[in-house]
Amino acid sequence: MRARIWFAAICFFSAGFLAMGQAQTPPGGFDLRQAFDLAGAHSSDVQYYRMESKMVSHAADGTRVNTDIYRLTLKCVPALSGTDGDRWTCLRFTIQLGGAPEVAIPSLSGWSYLFRNLPSGKDERGQTLGIPHEPFTNLQDENGKAVPPANTYHVYNAFIDFHSFFIFTNRTASGRGIQDLTRIGQRIIHAGANSKAATNLGSTFAEGSFFQNGEVTLELKGVSLVDDKPCALIGYDSGASSFTMITRPVPNMEIRTVGSSHYWGDIYKDLQTNWVRKATLTELVVSETTLPVEPKKIDAVIERSIGIQNIPEAEAK
Repeated sequence: MRARIWFAAICFFSAGFLAMGQAQTPPGGFDLRQAFDLAGAHSSDVQYYRMESKMVSHAADGTRVNTDIYRLTLKCVPALSGTDGDRWTCLRFTIQLGGAPEVAIPSLSGWSYLFRNLPSGKDERGQTLGIPHEPFTNLQDENGKAVPPANTYHVYNAFIDFHSFFIFTNRTASGRGIQDLTRIGQRIIHAGANSKAATNLGSTFAEGSFFQNGEVTLELKGVSLVDDKPCALIGYDSGASSFTMITRPVPNMEIRTVGSSHYWGDIYKDLQTNWVRKATLTELVVSETTLPVEPKKIDAVIERSIGIQNIPEAEAK
């Protein structure tokens, strides 16, 4: 009797070891060695997104001295008939500056715009990603208080940041892009590597301001689940990036800020709908601002983090 038990146990464990030595298909039916097509057209379903961008300022001794938070909720109606882009609508935008209460920016609620995948990265007016500048003029919060110019710029830049995730996950018109990322473990240099984007806005942030990417890379890290949906896990890295911001707060006064940036993160792209389901970003920014008056130079270290989530319609209300 005992001999039969030992024999059965040996057979059981032997079968287990044989199974471990064979290629297994993961849950969801994906062979991790297969070729993936990540550049297909997205589904026609209306989408809703929530984004939170947090900026933490550090003192020279490393102390965290201030935190600003920008929150954005967007709706997308894909590819309207007769258009060559998707219609995006800002449902709500709030800011929380330091320890102050969170406040909404009413003028942006209901603002909509057409977003196209522009090969040059700018429209015929030179606007980065085609995001209009006019809605960000003279912004006021829900209490009628003017949004400071520096914070106004970060409100505008939230839309640039948001759509940048889609630039990474959409097919590129020329050069290497998501269409060339087909196997887990593969890493490519993106067509956006070393690209230079204008960062001027209105009369305060002058032309000549720019952000220059380093060697931007994409990597297909694997397959993951977000909200029980199978997603391609795509990592990105900006390499050594740099920027120059020229501001003119009053006539005949120019303030120049130069600095470096390094950002990286992950994007989860739904393998069934081809929409971004989740994305993260971490960025370290080091800068020096030259002033025409004392103290002449101001150094700054800022840590940014962004989280984007594809949400149900009910959560977007």
